[in-house]
Amino acid sequence: MDPVFSPPLHRQRHQFVIDFVKRNKPKKVVDLGCSECNLLQKLKFHREIELLVGVDINGANIKKKMHGLAPMSTDYLQPSFDQLRIELYQGSVTQEDARLRGFDLVTSIELIEHLPLADVERFSKVVFGYMTPVAVIVSTPNFEFNHLFHQPAGFRHSDHKFEWTRAEFKSWALKVCLEYGYAVEFTGVGQAPPGQQERVGFCSQIGVFRRLEGRQNGNMSFGDDAEDVFQYTLLYSINYPSLHNNNILQRVLVSEVLYWAEKMKRNWIEEKTGERDDTYALCRAEWEGEECLGASEQHMEMEDKQTAACGAEMKNPGEHQESELFWTNGERQQESLRLHRCVSVPLAVLWSCCPKLSALSGSLSNLRHILMNDPEVKLSHDGSAVLLNDQEQDLEEEEEDHDDLEDSGYPICSHSVETEEDWEKNV
Repeated sequence: MDPVFSPPLHRQRHQFVIDFVKRNKPKKVVDLGCSECNLLQKLKFHREIELLVGVDINGANIKKKMHGLAPMSTDYLQPSFDQLRIELYQGSVTQEDARLRGFDLVTSIELIEHLPLADVERFSKVVFGYMTPVAVIVSTPNFEFNHLFHQPAGFRHSDHKFEWTRAEFKSWALKVCLEYGYAVEFTGVGQAPPGQQERVGFCSQIGVFRRLEGRQNGNMSFGDDAEDVFQYTLLYSINYPSLHNNNILQRVLVSEVLYWAEKMKRNWIEEKTGERDDTYALCRAEWEGEECLGASEQHMEMEDKQTAACGAEMKNPGEHQESELFWTNGERQQESLRLHRCVSVPLAVLWSCCPKLSALSGSLSNLRHILMNDPEVKLSHDGSAVLLNDQEQDLEEEEEDHDDLEDSGYPICSHSVETEEDWEKNV
């Protein structure tokens, strides 16, 4: 019977790369021969990677699945500080392109056997001599394993130009290391049946190459003008949302501030419901006898008390009032005085009680500066508190406006309108 691998062999190869990424945390990774981007689909979730690139000579294969690399809705709803850019190119691994130089990791999974032997040396030159990555993972079929598939003389795939034995793969790898300044470790995936592992080795043999210390991240085999070469065609690119983007950071901060401020307001109102009417009546009586200047002074004193309370780790938001004064003919005669009740939630309370806000903003002053420039947030005069409308007052005012309109004698339009007759029929 043919060997059966669990998990399937292609998943084992991909998992080998993923495990390497977890251990070594490369920031820039390129997958050569990415085909339909299956490996890239898995690597995009490892957010230690900041630049993820795929290259394949067959552009149609890339286009089949490339949009599956786009950010998901959760990436927009809950952006993180991690940065990720994905780029997909159509091009040959035997051609150099300056955009692929200086990567931390290059993967070549079951690719090299699809190249004519004459192009293998060119592949080595481009990858190890021109791209000069920190690490390279190369996997290729192990020809010695084939007799277990009942293919003692044939290749595993019709497009394979060759399949190396373990000795042939080792010979090529050591030559690359000697010429370009790398060290290599040999391993593989897909174990042989019990008792045959030592004789036939792994089904897929893998070489992990690491650039030697002191090896310059430069060009050994190409001229100085090679860095200006751009031979690949960019098919797709996308930047994932990140909190390093100031616009995204501001949007998230504003959303968090409004959510937690509203939650604190509701909690406070529920606790104070029994004494709200008396408080509002007292405040209204005090305000009705005050001039505009006095109202402003009282307002500032209230905010000073709130700021002091914030420093003492105040646990609840407070009540805040604003007045709107209307004057006639420039005289200091008050025509109408309208009180607008709102709840004042100190920023210091929000910042100290919400770890996400403190982590995102860094400091209370940064948070205040960001909110001052946002039209969705209303701050107190000194920027120490978020002001939220009292919903009960808004309902009361709507009811008063409705009653006034009824008393005026004007008809009130209903939201439900009866169907009118078609007047054209009566003409």
